[in-house]
Amino acid sequence: MRTVQPGRWNNWSGLVRSVPQKVVYPASIEDVVTVVRECKMANKTLRLVGAGHSFTPLAATDNVLMSLDNLSGLIEVHSSDQTALAWAGTRLHDLGPLLWQNGLAMENMGDIDSQSIAGAISTGTHGTGGRFGVLATQVIEITAVLGTGEVVTCSKTVNPELFGALQVSLGAVGVIVKVKLKCTKAFRLRYESRRVKLEDCLNNLDAYRNDYRHFEFYCFPYSDSCQVKLMSETDAPATNHPVRDYFNQIIMENWAFGALSFACRSIPGLCRPVSRFSASNVPAGSEIGESYEVFATPRLVKFNEMEYNIPAAELPAVVREVLARIEQQQIPVHFPIECRYVRKDDITMSPASGRDSAYVAVHMYKGMPHEGYFREMEEIFLRHNGRPHWGKMHYLTAPKLAEKYPNWQRFLEIRRQSDPDGVFLNPYLQSLFGITKGAPPDGPEDGRLPVDGPVDGPADGQADGQVHGPIDGRDVEPVVGTVGGSDSGSSARPDAGVKGGTSL
Repeated sequence: MRTVQPGRWNNWSGLVRSVPQKVVYPASIEDVVTVVRECKMANKTLRLVGAGHSFTPLAATDNVLMSLDNLSGLIEVHSSDQTALAWAGTRLHDLGPLLWQNGLAMENMGDIDSQSIAGAISTGTHGTGGRFGVLATQVIEITAVLGTGEVVTCSKTVNPELFGALQVSLGAVGVIVKVKLKCTKAFRLRYESRRVKLEDCLNNLDAYRNDYRHFEFYCFPYSDSCQVKLMSETDAPATNHPVRDYFNQIIMENWAFGALSFACRSIPGLCRPVSRFSASNVPAGSEIGESYEVFATPRLVKFNEMEYNIPAAELPAVVREVLARIEQQQIPVHFPIECRYVRKDDITMSPASGRDSAYVAVHMYKGMPHEGYFREMEEIFLRHNGRPHWGKMHYLTAPKLAEKYPNWQRFLEIRRQSDPDGVFLNPYLQSLFGITKGAPPDGPEDGRLPVDGPVDGPADGQADGQVHGPIDGRDVEPVVGTVGGSDSGSSARPDAGVKGGTSL
C-alpha cells in the first residue's frame, strides 16, 4: 500500500480544498480494512476520493484520504448473463473499453467518464434517457468495508437494506471495494445534434424522450434557441469523420469557449452576447461510434455546478422560469443549462427515488460569482419539489433534506449501524446529516451519531455546505489527476486486463 504526504488537495473545479494528513492507495481489500481500523482506533476521519469531480466537500478531510486507483480493473466477466465484477476504483473511461473487449457495455453513462465507478454510483451520477436509471441502478452486488472493518457483500436478495443504502451512499456507509454490474451487449450509438427553437423543443419533449434511446438538450440564457442531442442504437459502422469532431469537441466546446469564458469573467456584460453566440453556433450533424465513446465529452473548461432532480412533468415549467429569472435579474451567466431525463428507482438516497425525473444543471465559469445565481435557481427548483444531486452544489441541510427523502431517517440509521464511530464523517457530512460528534447517543429517530470526541468545525467556509474563496495553492495531482501515480498505474493494478468469459 502506497502512502503519500500530499500538501493540499482540491477538487476538479478548485473550489473545494483541504489538507489531508496523508493519502493512502490500498492495493487489496485487506489494506482497506487495515486503514479503516487504524482510523477507527485513532479517532480519525477517512474520506474517499476518485476524480475529485464532486462540487461539494464530500472528499474534503484534514485526516486521511483514500484513493482506490490501485483497486482498478475487471475481476470477472460472465457473458452468459451479461454481468461483470469490477474493482471499485475503476475509472469509467477504463471500464468502457474493458467491457467492450468482452462484448459488453454499460447500458447508460453520463457525459463525463473520469470518475471511478464507486464515486459515480455513490453520488447518484446519471446519464439521460427515459428508460434508464441513475448509474447505481446498474449495480447488482456490492462488496464494502464498513466503519467497523467488517467486509460485507450485499445485493437485492442478500442484506437488501444495506445494499440500497450503499448504492447511493455519499461514501458515508462503507468503503465500496467491488461492484458487480448488470451490463448489456456491446452496442454502437448514432449521435445527432440539432439547433431548434426552445419552445419547439419544450412542446415536443415527450416525443424526443420516447423516440430516442437518449435525449438531452441545452438551453442558452438570453436566447430562444437550444441544442438538442439525440442518440439511438445502431448496427451501422462507426463514422470516420464525425460531426462532433476535434474542432467541435476540443475547440468550440472547450478551448474557444474557455477563451470566451475568461473574457466574461473580466467583463460580465459580455455574458449575454457570448451566450447568444454559443446558441447560434450549435453544431448540426451526426456521428456513429462505440457507446462508451459517444456518451463521453471532454470537459476542459472548468466551472462550478448546481444540479437538481425534479419530477419529469415539471421540466418545461422549470426551464421557462429559470430563463425568465435570468432575464429579469440580468444574471451574468453564459453557460448553457443542461436538461436530462432519468427513470425512477427504489434506491434509498437516490434523487430519482420513486419518481420518473428530469435533471436541470446550471453552471458558472470558475472564478465568477456563483452563489447569487445558484440560490436564485435553487428557489425555483425547490418550488417544483426538487432534490439536489449529491455531487453538485446546493444549500440544503438535514431538516430540509429529511422532507425531501421519505427514507432519510432509515438511511441515517443504517449509516450509524455501519459506521458507529463516524470514521467516514467529515464536517460536511456531519452538517448534511445533522450529526454532531460528541453528542450523546440518540435513538434512530433522529439518526444522530453516538460518538465521543472533539467537535470538528466545518472546513473553510462550509457553514452553508459549500467551500468559498480563492484557490491559491498547488493541486495534488496523484489524487485529482489521472489514474494512479507513478507506482499506481495500470501495471500496479490487480486486474488491469480481462479475458472474455473468464475469472481473473
